[in-house]
Amino acid sequence: MALPSYTSVPERIWHYLFIAICAAVFLFLVFPLLVIIPLSFNAVPFFTFTKEMLAFDLSGYSLRWYEDFFTNPNWQGAVRNSFVIAIFATLLSTFFGTLAALGLSRNHMPYRTLITSLLISPMIVPLIISAAGMFFFYSRLGLLGSHIGVILAHAALGTPFVVITVTATLVGFDNSLICAASSLGATPTQIFCKIIVPLITPGVISGALLAFITSFDEVVVVLFVGSFRQRTIPWQMFSGIREHISPTILAVATLMILISVILLVALELLRRRTERIRGIKES
Repeated sequence: MALPSYTSVPERIWHYLFIAICAAVFLFLVFPLLVIIPLSFNAVPFFTFTKEMLAFDLSGYSLRWYEDFFTNPNWQGAVRNSFVIAIFATLLSTFFGTLAALGLSRNHMPYRTLITSLLISPMIVPLIISAAGMFFFYSRLGLLGSHIGVILAHAALGTPFVVITVTATLVGFDNSLICAASSLGATPTQIFCKIIVPLITPGVISGALLAFITSFDEVVVVLFVGSFRQRTIPWQMFSGIREHISPTILAVATLMILISVILLVALELLRRRTERIRGIKES
């Protein structure tokens, strides 16, 4: 966007300097990801750019590491575990997080600040502390080394994201709609299904996507409360780096970057839809 003609020289300098700073920060964050993608097509089992790759010789590129990922039973088992655990953890996080947000949005809710702080504490407390606490807690319940234990642990980590997103959606909620529906004879169930749910759906879906990403990328907690039968993709990657370094890890990382980009695009589309529902015009 062009600057107005009345902009002073210092303002113009700061404008372009700010753009340069943002570009530098963006490059600093994204450059490591950009390096991973071409290395995942390396024809040799090394984490370096070969002469053939630098010369853009097709002999230096190969899909062998992607083939290994799709045919190796260890990786396929990790993929199944990641999706099963993430899906069920997301369902639990979305259900409990949405109910908590609806309750916290009421003005007469007692100790609302304290309860909110407790609900979002998994986002603040260092993950290693949460993992250690879950280890001792689940060991008493006999849930260590089980899919249920890992799902519950990941649900606890994903719930705060749902609470925050749904609560943010409810901030601009017009309570007069509920009063109008009640005056017209609508039952509480009809009000919830036909008024509240459609308006908070974007926030619920956004929170669910964040909870899914949190579960899908998490490795510390599953190392504490899981076993080999619950080995997920991040665990398999972590083990591969320690035990047997293979460019297959880079191929998996590239696929995970692709999945993350798709989910982030979906979140952005949901954010814009939420703003349109609220009547906020895009600048």
